[in-house]
Parts: sequence; structure tokens; C-alpha cells
Amino acid sequence: MKIGCFALVEPFTDLRRQVELIAEMGFQYADLTDTHDGADLLAEFEHSAAASLDAHPADIRKAFEGTGVTLTAICAHSNLLDPMGPSTYGTNQIIKAIKLAHFLGIDQVVTTEGEPRTDFGKSLTREQQLFAIQERLYHPIRWAKELNISILIEPHGPVSDSLEAMKELFERLGEPETVGINLDTGNLWLGGGDSLEFIEHFGKRIKHVHWKDYSAEWKSKRGKVFGSGKGNIPLGDGVAGIKEVVMALKKIGFDGPTTLEVGGIENLRKSAERLREWNA
Repeated sequence: MKIGCFALVEPFTDLRRQVELIAEMGFQYADLTDTHDGADLLAEFEHSAAASLDAHPADIRKAFEGTGVTLTAICAHSNLLDPMGPSTYGTNQIIKAIKLAHFLGIDQVVTTEGEPRTDFGKSLTREQQLFAIQERLYHPIRWAKELNISILIEPHGPVSDSLEAMKELFERLGEPETVGINLDTGNLWLGGGDSLEFIEHFGKRIKHVHWKDYSAEWKSKRGKVFGSGKGNIPLGDGVAGIKEVVMALKKIGFDGPTTLEVGGIENLRKSAERLREWNA
């Protein structure tokens, strides 16, 4: 198991500074966490770690040069249930992320359907949700297959947090060699799912893991909220059963990249120590 860190450790600093912090903490792997297309004013003036999907690959590589940190995935978390529009992160951005991953020599792009924000999206039936995701991932899957990139769907919405809905979605999408799962332990628990059930059913289709845990005060939100950016406690101090998840992944022979989505440097270090101990 490769233990990495998300590249949003320190606010209001650029991507290079995030990577330097990751290296200083002793991590060797990271996701490209915050992405967008076009330009970003804060990133332009080095107040944000956001990376443009339209950037030249050499500019992304420059942020990692000499740090000893290796990129493992590009995050392209999307809104696939609301109507597509110019300001909606969706199909076009996922395709750009796939192309950028190809030029960077990365073989994983992480995406999701997200929680709908419009009345339209909130009114969709389960059948309509599945159709919307299938339609909006059609061309990204074609590009990913062409460029030998894995599209990993992360639990972060009403479909991806449900074992039965994900079974149906995978049947519709096909391409088991191209479409897999980024298991997010916190998001899945928060959305009412079960990481152990996902591991038992999907097994080798899990190719990346995002780690986070939640304190007991989050229990009242379970099944009502679909995902959050990060946890604010060390792994194992919460209710998501992280140790059992590590053991289950070890049992199926998982040895892929993982990413800590944990706030606070000491929390990150303690979480990494525990992961290494549980995975030993």
C-alpha cells in the first residue's frame, strides 16, 4: 500500500508549496487534488494550489521536481446529476483530466457524480440518475480506454454511496478494465454505505483509496450528507472502522496508491503511522 497525501495541506499557498510540505512530512505520493479548466486568479498569483486542466504538463511536473513526491492520480470530481452548463464541472473536464493524466504518465483519474444542487437534479429517480451518469461518462470512458487510463468512481453521491446502485451502474458502463473505484472511507460511511461490503463485492476493481474518518458527532448526518473534503481527526479515532477496512484491503491483496484526506499536520502523521501499523 502506497500512503500519500492530498495536496491541500496549507491554505493560500501554491501547488509547489503543498508538495514541499508533503515531502517534509515524509510522504512520497500525492493526488493532484484541486483542478479546473481555464485560468484561476488565485492560482495565477500563487494563493491557491488549484491546477488547470489546460496547463502544459511540464508546468505541473515543475511543481514536483526535486521533492521526491510522485503523482498517483488526478482528481476530477464532477457534478453529473444536475443539468450540464458552462460553469458545471462535468464531462468536458473529465476528458481534459484524462488527457492531462496521459501526458503526465499517470494512469488514474478520480471522479464521482456528486450531490445534486438544483431542483432538477434532486427530483431524478434512481433510473434517471443512472442514465444521467452513464450518458455523461460515455465519452470520458472512450478516451480513458484509448489512452489506457483508469476512471475511478468515488463514493460521493446518492448513487456511488449505494452498493446496489453501483452494481447497476457498473453493469451499464461495462469496461471493467477501464472503470473502477476510488474507495473513500469517510464519504462512503457518511453517505450510509459500508466500505467492507464494497471491498467484498468489488474487490480488485478498487484501485485507489481516499482515507478519512469522522467523529461520533457526525452520526446524525449519516445518510443525509454525501461526502466532505476532509476529516479533522486521525484515522482510527472515529466511527468509520478504518482499521477493519485496512485489514479487508490487505486480505484481497490491495497494494495500490492511497491518499490521506485528513486536516492538520499532526493528524496526518498519526494517521500514516496507524496505517503502516495496521497494514504490516
